[in-house]
Amino acid sequence: MDTRIHEQTVTTQDGQAIAARFFTPAGDPMASVLIAPAMGVPQTYYEPLARWLAGNGFLAASFDYRGVGLSRPERLRGFPASVVDWARYDADAMITALSERAAGAPLHWVGHSVGGQIPPFVPGHDRLSRIVTIACGSGYWRENSPPLKRRVWLVWYGIVPLLTPLVGYFPGKRLNIVGDLPRGVVEQWRRWCLHPEYAVGVEPGARERYAAVRAPIVSLSFTDDEFMSARNTESIHGFYTNAPRTMVRIAPEEAGVRRIGHFGFFRPEQEQPLWNRYLLPALTGGLSA
Repeated sequence: MDTRIHEQTVTTQDGQAIAARFFTPAGDPMASVLIAPAMGVPQTYYEPLARWLAGNGFLAASFDYRGVGLSRPERLRGFPASVVDWARYDADAMITALSERAAGAPLHWVGHSVGGQIPPFVPGHDRLSRIVTIACGSGYWRENSPPLKRRVWLVWYGIVPLLTPLVGYFPGKRLNIVGDLPRGVVEQWRRWCLHPEYAVGVEPGARERYAAVRAPIVSLSFTDDEFMSARNTESIHGFYTNAPRTMVRIAPEEAGVRRIGHFGFFRPEQEQPLWNRYLLPALTGGLSA
């Protein structure tokens, strides 16, 4: 598999340096794919998928949101960032960078968890040809599964409001919860998760932003996802009122694997049972519910 990997710093419109990697196929790409990470997950986690995409003729790109992974500053305390900044500046800059590398080719979005929630806040989302969301749901805590509901209640009403102001950021790595996050990110995320309509109920104009997305969406969700319930998944995708939606909910036994969960889709061993069977058709328009 002849895949070239190019590391690059992409500068956003507000002057932030974002760490990015581009995975180039051997020939001219049939399309480009931007991989938008989950909350607190570094881009290195998605390298096996990005390599596979390049091996199948796509120009793939991964990146770290500001404050995460290689885009993290030396001092996270006091570092200004929000989830909307990740979309409005970081992801938008990546769309531009990817478009410049594959001019004229269709541009697809693969969003893991929060990566599937934020396209409406990306100014350049109208350049997307397809959107595939992976393990993506609203995050509203009362719609979480019962075991998780008890844990997130403690996180949102205890740990985050008490510890984050004290430390100056969310020290999730030490707590084994998500990972370290800028204060503005975790506090905005908390507001979203406490509202029945998630971001739509909190951010001004968000309902109209979701309605403005018209690219076809394929949702791949999993029955054993420990974070996103079926209701969470249905809720967030229901806000994409003007986008054609294909909802595919996969049981591990249906795919012939023992477990998928919230993060398992991106493991290399899922190439045949999940990537070839579900993701490739989703990116080429051949997957239906």
